[in-house]
Order: sequence, then structure tokens, then C-alpha cells
Amino acid sequence: MVERPTIAAGPGGEEPPATPRPSACVILVRDAAGGARGVELLLVRRSPQQRFMGGFWVFPGGALDAGEEHRAAAVREAGIAGVDPAELVAYSRWITPEAIRTRFDTRFYLARAATGARGRVDGTECVDLRWTTARGALDAYGRGELTFAFPTLKLLESLAAFSTVGALLTHARELEVHPILPRIVRENDEPRVLLPGEHGYDAGARPT
Repeated sequence: MVERPTIAAGPGGEEPPATPRPSACVILVRDAAGGARGVELLLVRRSPQQRFMGGFWVFPGGALDAGEEHRAAAVREAGIAGVDPAELVAYSRWITPEAIRTRFDTRFYLARAATGARGRVDGTECVDLRWTTARGALDAYGRGELTFAFPTLKLLESLAAFSTVGALLTHARELEVHPILPRIVRENDEPRVLLPGEHGYDAGARPT
């Protein structure tokens, strides 16, 4: 399933939006093994005991320390050996909707996995990992086997279009990365996420 947002609303109406905390993630990629076509990527599963996104599958990363640069934070938080912060390729940037209590301004970077590179989990914050193609991850999501937050799902959909790491990195190096700030509206008493450019986004409606 996709993350169900926790709406920020007090007794008198909506609370002022929380300030997003800067964070960064690494999308570690490698060409599929055994002659198969496709790009494999690393996902880690957050512990179900975590208050924020417990049990969700995410790209490795986390929040910046004070005074830290995004690329350095992405590599530190991901904990993946052989990744040079200077070689990270900016791919996307998502800001949590204003209506959600816990907010992040997250930059996503691509990195080609070094030969033999392996992710790690600490057993506390993250408890599992897997290498999979984006299409494989989306198929597992469709079967209800994996749980993704909305930005992760959208990133996987975009990554599924590439059959080689080279093609993906070439495309990414030509991108102008702009922040994506989704909005949440209610339809039939259920929250719905709208992206910039979608019908109703500019109306600015948020749930109460």
C-alpha cells in the first residue's frame, strides 16, 4: 500500500505547516546480472517499530546533520561502501505536503554500485534489504508484498523506463531537478495526493 498521510489539524482548524527537514537518499543502481536487461536498485525496509514510516520500503538515506551538505549526508546515511559523494547524480527532489505533520525536503541521487557493493541494515532503524528492478518492485507492490510511500512509488515508475544504468545516468545528467510539492485534497472523505500540473492542484485545497 501507499503511505496514508497523518493530517495536521487542530481543534480550531489547520495547524501552520511544519518546516520540512532537509534529507537525502541514494538510489544505488547496477545493471541486472546474468545477461538480463534492466536496472537493479537497492531498497531497504524500515523497522515496523519505527514511528515514522514503520515497515515501509525506501531508498537508503536520512536527515542531514547541522551544516552538512546533501551529497555527503546521502552517502553517510546510506552507509554504502565505495560511493563517492562527488559522483552522485541528482535525480529528484520531493517535499512532504504541507498538510502532513512530519515533513521532509528530500533530494534523491543516483549512484552506480561498485563491483561487489552491498547494502547494510542496522537491525534497528532498517531491518531488511533487497536488490530488485524497478518493475519487479512495482509488481511486488501490486501483489501487496511491499509498502511504499508516494514519492518512492513515483520514482520507481520513472526508473522502470530504463534498461541500462548507462542510459539512466545519461538521462539524469541532463535533468533540471525542481522540487515537487504534492498537495492533499479530500474526495469522498478520503485524502488524495495531487501533483503539480494535475487538475485541482492550483486550487490549493487542503483537508481540515
